[in-house]
Amino acid sequence: MISWKVILNIAKTHLLTKFKQTATATLGVTFGIGAYITLVCFMTGLNKMLDDLILDQTPHIHIYSEIEPSKQQPVDLYDEFNNTFNVVHSIKPKQIQRKIHNALPILNYLNEKDNVRGAIPQLNTQIFYIAGTIELGGNLTGINPIEESRLFNFQNYIIEGTPQDLYRNDNGILLGRGLAQNMSLKVGDRVQISTIEGNIFPLKIVGFFQSGIADIDNIQSFANLKTVQRIMGEPETYVTDINVKLHDMSEAFNMSKQVEKQFGLKAVDVETANAQFQTGTTIRNMITYSVSITLLIVAGFGIYNILNMLIYEKMNDIAILKATGFSGRDVQRIFMSQALIIGVVGGILGLLIGLSLANLINNLPFETEALPTVKTFPVNFNPWFFIIGITFALISTFVAGYLPSRRAKRMDPVKIIRGQ
Repeated sequence: MISWKVILNIAKTHLLTKFKQTATATLGVTFGIGAYITLVCFMTGLNKMLDDLILDQTPHIHIYSEIEPSKQQPVDLYDEFNNTFNVVHSIKPKQIQRKIHNALPILNYLNEKDNVRGAIPQLNTQIFYIAGTIELGGNLTGINPIEESRLFNFQNYIIEGTPQDLYRNDNGILLGRGLAQNMSLKVGDRVQISTIEGNIFPLKIVGFFQSGIADIDNIQSFANLKTVQRIMGEPETYVTDINVKLHDMSEAFNMSKQVEKQFGLKAVDVETANAQFQTGTTIRNMITYSVSITLLIVAGFGIYNILNMLIYEKMNDIAILKATGFSGRDVQRIFMSQALIIGVVGGILGLLIGLSLANLINNLPFETEALPTVKTFPVNFNPWFFIIGITFALISTFVAGYLPSRRAKRMDPVKIIRGQ
């Protein structure tokens, strides 16, 4: 058996004597891996930004008291109508309040569970915003700003002011940017809030937020939970919604069904609430990975074609090597070494080019009114992308080199010489 040092020296000589073909094969791997790294980092970063835009603001489980018609109507209570077909017109919803009964014990129960990262209350109500002669309808949500920031990254969507400003001000309000622009308001101004019953309360604007969804920003505002309870004339136990954040989002569906059964409330898990969005994310990821894999496969075919041509051009060398004592396996190792050298060099250069382009994209300015907290294009520098890239470079060059080298291994040097 010939030593690996001799085999690698011969492989290096072959690569250098046909430098143009070697460079072409190497560049095929380089640009294939570079394009893969750039594309997958950018596309997954973009998908993650879109996911975070929705999921950061969406609880894993949203618990509330649903207003719906009674499942059992009075006609169902009469035994004589048990075996008849009954038609009931103008069914009205049950006479229940929107508040969650025993909200505080439910919150304590949820917060004690090991798989719950946090459960916090909210109070949602419809109001009118009054500034001078302008009067607009909208929604006011009572929250705990500090807990909202801890669990749902609330601070990322505040473009003026801070969650602490709202938390410290019992008469403060955080307006949506679209709403503030429509009413020509700025931080420090006062806006009057009118309830459906007609009660008016003046509140000081402590900041603006922008969710990136115009329909929400044009109507939504936030205040401290106690402030909204006081405006509605309700006690501190009055809560309309409970938002739950879990350590593992995949447990949301099963836990939501358990909450519905245990407390008789409506509990919607995050996947059900965002089913259409999740479908779009899955499709975008499939397209991203399909295109990326295609780039790598195309690079592999390029290597195969070049090595195949290289073997045909090295017929005389193969005959000489075998005539001087090299076995077929040694010849195969020589051409396999050439393929792997191309794969290693091309793969490393591809990773460097991909990393450089991804960094360039990551520093490009990306400013839009819909996403005020995003300043540059999103890029996901997941180490697994780079590991997959170099691994595929080695595998593709190994496969691309194996088939031609196997042909070289079986060549008869006598037939080659006679053909010459």
